[in-house]
Amino acid sequence: MKRFDVVALGELLIDFTENGVSGQGNPMFEANPGGAPCNVLAMLSKLGHTTAFVGKVGKDFFGEQLKAAITEVGINADSLYMDEEIHTTLALVHTYPGGDRDFSFYRNPGADMMLRQDELDESLLKDTRIFHFGTLSMTHEGVREATKKAVDLAKESGALISFDPNLRPPLWKSLEEAKEQTAYGLSRCDILKISDNEIQWFTGEEDFDAGIRRLRDQYDIGLIMLSMGKEGSRAYYKDLRVQVRPFLQKNTIETTGAGDTFGACCLHHVLSYGLENLDEQKLTQMLTFANAAASIVTTRKGALRVMPAKDEVEALVNTVR
Repeated sequence: MKRFDVVALGELLIDFTENGVSGQGNPMFEANPGGAPCNVLAMLSKLGHTTAFVGKVGKDFFGEQLKAAITEVGINADSLYMDEEIHTTLALVHTYPGGDRDFSFYRNPGADMMLRQDELDESLLKDTRIFHFGTLSMTHEGVREATKKAVDLAKESGALISFDPNLRPPLWKSLEEAKEQTAYGLSRCDILKISDNEIQWFTGEEDFDAGIRRLRDQYDIGLIMLSMGKEGSRAYYKDLRVQVRPFLQKNTIETTGAGDTFGACCLHHVLSYGLENLDEQKLTQMLTFANAAASIVTTRKGALRVMPAKDEVEALVNTVR
């Protein structure tokens, strides 16, 4: 038995999301806790799983806010470190009509980049069933070394490795470097969550199935989940390809955290069923639940603090049925 179901490493930051206009006509922003790895953990905690986060924030007002937020939602924060000199990373999220987003990052440097491999708690990383990470903790050398050491420690202890590229082009020196680090993640993971634009970017294939085939020819990944926005999602497992339609919402306001919520729900089903004996029925159930949960999050501002409860997701699924 492992102490944690899922441990994640990566960025924890403040998402400043648009929230109306002031009396003077200026845009107003709400400081929401964010960062893909902790969004994933927040949804898993909501589903009853034990979770822990490894990362770094600044020893400042926002860092304290973030530590309180992840603790509040049930994520173990023992390995959340606070940097005395570098401030917490910030992101301004501009939302377009329909919910799509654009990001402006204040991270030159940001505290999440300052995590060092000598700060890692090896006992925690060896005590989890799944270890989850993305590429934002590999944009710079020091935190990249910490990430790769954490992956090695978790994998050696028998954990499944979950990877979500979560491509953010402005944070990379070049997209070639981003591809190199994405390739590392693909080479180490057992479970991959990837978006439609990421599979096209990485493989150069416009057709999603062709892109997935190219990945599977090169990397030994047990389960691949492809998120396709308004087109739904697909799962690729052994010789199975399962597609499930989305739950479109009339009152969608933004898509921040939707992919993280989707990915977390897929990990929830892996924790429930394992990775060895999935079938078409289980994969359909997984994607249906994940699509429904993601759609609920699009109706709320932020993500980490507003993840839907299991019965809320099931109610949406049953309503559509």
